[in-house]
Amino acid sequence: MQDFTFYFQLGVEHILTLEAMDHILFVMALCLRYLWQDWKKVVILVTAFTIGHSITLALSALNYVNFSTDWIEFLIPLTIAATCINNITQPAAPQQQKLPLIYFFALFFGLIHGLAFAGQFLSLEGKEGLVSHLLAFNLGIELAQLLVVVLILFLSWIVVQLLKLSRTGWLRFASAIILVFSLIWAFQRFPTNKNTHDEKVSVRGNGSRGTV
Repeated sequence: MQDFTFYFQLGVEHILTLEAMDHILFVMALCLRYLWQDWKKVVILVTAFTIGHSITLALSALNYVNFSTDWIEFLIPLTIAATCINNITQPAAPQQQKLPLIYFFALFFGLIHGLAFAGQFLSLEGKEGLVSHLLAFNLGIELAQLLVVVLILFLSWIVVQLLKLSRTGWLRFASAIILVFSLIWAFQRFPTNKNTHDEKVSVRGNGSRGTV
């Protein structure tokens, strides 16, 4: 039980920290178009994302997949950017579809985010108790994500219902702001840029005062 609690808390902390702001903004970009009355659609959306990241998290834990951490960190902001662009290009009166594109975004991009979740999990995990630890970690992530979703829906309710900004205007405005952050992150995390930055930090940390 102690191990379960530890990994559950680890999953929660993996989302509810400033270091996980990219994941938080991705969930925000996914849910911006919805209000409280759309809770059923939000459930489908979060479920699709959960399925995606659960698959790759499990495959990584079982050593079936292994990807470069640098490239995963680079792909995360690209998933945010793609979701924001989809939001911004949505028509003011979108056609009703049984399976909107955003659901597939959530599922596919969840696969990428799952690889990022696996990094912290695998840094502590051994083979013993793998299934229960994986379950606890995933449940912690889900609880944290649900808290983020509730906050996003509440914020959207304030903006749309109280401040009377149109849903389309709010969706495009907030998505544009998130898009800027995601593009900055993508540039900073591009593996060649990231490696150059790390080399500078390493050299300076070793006492060099020159420019690298």
